[in-house]
Amino acid sequence: MDLERKFARFGDGLSVTEDAVIEGYASLFGQVDQGRDVVQKGAYAASLAGLKAAGQRVKMLWQHDPAQPIGVWDEVREDERGLWVKGRLLESTQKGREAAELIRAGALDGLSIGYRTKRAVKDDKGRRLLTELELWEVSLVTFPMLPSARVAAKGTDPDAEDTWRSIAEVFQSARQELARP
Repeated sequence: MDLERKFARFGDGLSVTEDAVIEGYASLFGQVDQGRDVVQKGAYAASLAGLKAAGQRVKMLWQHDPAQPIGVWDEVREDERGLWVKGRLLESTQKGREAAELIRAGALDGLSIGYRTKRAVKDDKGRRLLTELELWEVSLVTFPMLPSARVAAKGTDPDAEDTWRSIAEVFQSARQELARP
């Protein structure tokens, strides 16, 4: 199976602090994204347990580029709402510094998970219900796919975030239209 990516804005309340710590939701359960996928509760459990047993971590990357790690996820867990992450941007790296400043300025508010689908089923509405995922990485990205999860720097205007979310949705729709044969 190929590595898949699922874009999401960081969850409610994600912020970057002065010491470049970020936290929030990378994925929300039960919500249909623009690719008509729905992550189900428990989809990450086996993957997270396997990583922990092997002493490994989910990677924090810049725009899915494996050559550009920008920090570390210190905590990645499922709760009732979704996949919650907490980590540190490494401001000792150029991209880490850039990412921290972009989040603080409100110019960057997206996350994308890199994963392999282990189990999924189609429902009667043509949606793919993702029941087990092998999580590889969580990236900071410009345009996320799941509009209801987002990142916000402290003091960001929620109405401005809605505007940027709408713009990202337009770009995603245009990208999908251009990809059609």
